[in-house]
Amino acid sequence: MLDSDKCKPKRCSRICYRFCPMVRSRVEAIRFEDTRPVIVESLCSGCGICVKKCPFSAISIVNLPDELETECSHRFGPNAFKLYRLPTPSAGTVLGLLGKNGIGKTTTLKVLSGEIKPNLGNYENPPNWSDIIKYFRGSTLQDYFQKMSEGKLKVVHKLQYVDKIPKVVSGKVGELLEKVNERKVLDKVARQLELENIWDRPLEALSGGELQRVAVAAAICREADVYLFDEPSSYLDVKQRLEVAKAIRSLKENGKTVVVAEHDLAIIDYLSDQICLFYGEAGVYGIVSHVHGVRTGINIYLQGFIPDENVRFRKEAIVFHEKPPTVSLSAGEEMLKWDRLEKTYEGFKLVASPGEIRRGEIVGILGPNGIGKTTFVKILAGIEKTDDGKEFKDLAVSYKPQYISAEYEGTVQELLMSIAKDEFTSGWYKAEILNPLGLNKILDRNVAELSGGELQKTAIAACLSRKAELYLLDEPSAYLDVEERLTMARTIRRVIEARNVTAFVVEHDVVAQDFIADRLMVFTGEPGVKGTANPPTSLREGMNIFLKEMNVTFRRDPATKRPRVNKEGSRLDIFQKEIGEYYYIHPKSLVEED
Repeated sequence: MLDSDKCKPKRCSRICYRFCPMVRSRVEAIRFEDTRPVIVESLCSGCGICVKKCPFSAISIVNLPDELETECSHRFGPNAFKLYRLPTPSAGTVLGLLGKNGIGKTTTLKVLSGEIKPNLGNYENPPNWSDIIKYFRGSTLQDYFQKMSEGKLKVVHKLQYVDKIPKVVSGKVGELLEKVNERKVLDKVARQLELENIWDRPLEALSGGELQRVAVAAAICREADVYLFDEPSSYLDVKQRLEVAKAIRSLKENGKTVVVAEHDLAIIDYLSDQICLFYGEAGVYGIVSHVHGVRTGINIYLQGFIPDENVRFRKEAIVFHEKPPTVSLSAGEEMLKWDRLEKTYEGFKLVASPGEIRRGEIVGILGPNGIGKTTFVKILAGIEKTDDGKEFKDLAVSYKPQYISAEYEGTVQELLMSIAKDEFTSGWYKAEILNPLGLNKILDRNVAELSGGELQKTAIAACLSRKAELYLLDEPSAYLDVEERLTMARTIRRVIEARNVTAFVVEHDVVAQDFIADRLMVFTGEPGVKGTANPPTSLREGMNIFLKEMNVTFRRDPATKRPRVNKEGSRLDIFQKEIGEYYYIHPKSLVEED
């Protein structure tokens, strides 16, 4: 595959062409069309020389088994992304899609929604519907595409980027939802997703979490045979994520087909009945695994090995803590101390109790949406002032906001070099920031062209590149996949400890917060009305306070030690609430439940 966005033929003098051994043999495996190189895959020997010589990492050569080529479901063009196989959804079942970004999940949802007609790898002469139906004969997809071709299959697709909704739709929340209330369930869904408070507000005035809940509600209210949800938990807090999951699962009671792509392990576990794994090379090709049970499928993904296909797609397994991690050994002198803080807006007031944070430690911030977490961080960043005008001017601060935009005109490399200065060329910077976040592969890309996940990682790197004593990161896991979230957590921790500074991290993903934080600040109160910021406390105590407020308990999977949400009212849920342990418990004496 050749990424035309990365290829700079005028700057490298066509190195890939000059070094291709097949060209020297007078067989043009690489040729130039309109100044852009094209790889002739039937002639390419896969030697990999062009990959090593390309200075812009624009070329990817992947040798796949010949038998896999017969299972290609879709290809976008020459030297472009290929998707192998498709998941097989079934009525009355919630099928979860789990995998890295850029591996084909969104493409799969577009194929299942009818937005993309599968070309079975033949992008030059795409097959007609009869050929597609014949290709999938013997599977549930045969009937699926048969109905789609006849216009008898109605599909509702909740898109990934909800922040773009106000750009194409305008109006008040209530009016818009009433127009799509085809199933007559709007009243129930509105109560469940807490939409009454924003009923009369226009879409452009909504936050990311509010837009997400409105988008999910709109999808559930419409009448369809198939419901597709692309990352429905983005911007939502833990309680809202669980309510959204319950609302989506309610569709299966009516025999609907439901497919969900999600990166929050706890939520996709709670939400799904079955799991399809996606693996391969991001941006190059993606392979869809066979269907697995939800617990087995997620554990296979964490192990990085699929036994029934004899495929290893990750070198190392993802490992979770069985016990809460200890406080950072490098935490030392007091870095920042604050007295009681108050900030009042029209209809909302935040009160922060006195607290302090030490050098070398990371304090995680947990709480529901609309409770004042971002307001507190903005006060520390100097963007907002308290009611008495107090500012924190003594510390150098680096701030990554919750909502990021690609307003910078230039490449990723130019942006990071302008911030990191001489440190950008150091081995430490490459080893601790660029390479772990995967930014070394997109340095020549324009910031304005980045995807949501790439933009998020660039914003994290930009924040960590500044010389500061206090780092503030607001929801750094948004749009990142499971592996990227854990890598992001490790990167933040290593940078903070290496520089012996301190950080606050606002994060809704409980698993990611567990990896990042030394201590926790829990925000309580009434969302949108009043919020209370409790002082930093230990990780164990903080998790218990937060999850007790949410009325949610977690258990540990006995095989992988990953956190799993208990079903409300289950034996484990009741037991853990009785003993006051909402998160860090591994009840070996009790039977694991699904």
